[in-house]
Amino acid sequence: MRTPPRAGRHRGATRICVGRGERAPGASAALLVVAVAGALALGACSSPTTSPTTTSGSSTTARSTSTTGAVTSTSTAAGVACAASSLAISVVGSQGAAGTFELTFALRNTSGTSCPMKGFPGALLLSATGTQLLTHVVPGTGHTFTDFAPSQVVLTGGQTAYFNLAYSDVPTAGESSCPTATQIEITPPGASDHGLVTQQMQVCDAGTLTVSPVFAQSSPETQTTAPPLG
Repeated sequence: MRTPPRAGRHRGATRICVGRGERAPGASAALLVVAVAGALALGACSSPTTSPTTTSGSSTTARSTSTTGAVTSTSTAAGVACAASSLAISVVGSQGAAGTFELTFALRNTSGTSCPMKGFPGALLLSATGTQLLTHVVPGTGHTFTDFAPSQVVLTGGQTAYFNLAYSDVPTAGESSCPTATQIEITPPGASDHGLVTQQMQVCDAGTLTVSPVFAQSSPETQTTAPPLG
């Protein structure tokens, strides 16, 4: 963008903007000089032009998930661990008593490549319309079927890992009712993507979900799984 000239500060001919059909004052002989000066000064008389700007980038959706404690305990870097896109995630067991429910999730490697995982999965409750519901994920503590140490799991093609999840359907102080989730997003430990599982759950205590670490099919922790779905 050119800097507008300051009056009385230029040497030589003064720049004049001449519109169509206008004559500059003075003798007709000076018209040629004015025309030449006007042509040279055309850039200074023109309005500035702004080039269009194109912005590209990814959009991030804010999630209402909060976490109590360290959710992941893993030596596997994100991007190396089993991705949700290479896993078939499903609920394979369920039971409930005294207001506490246990669900067992299976994560089966559907790819032809082995992948590792270690630690606690992430989770997010969703309504029937896909609206995010308040979710608090708590690792391990509070239940015998969630409270054990993480261990390394390596899944070859076709192998399955598991984890248990607990929640309560009894309203706590300040809750008159509890929202009903019909879907739950599961993020495998160390993964940057998630899988969507259809599961109806009425979760109280501000959407609190207690999760166990993932464990292998050959692990002793398989004794903690909920009874298979009928």
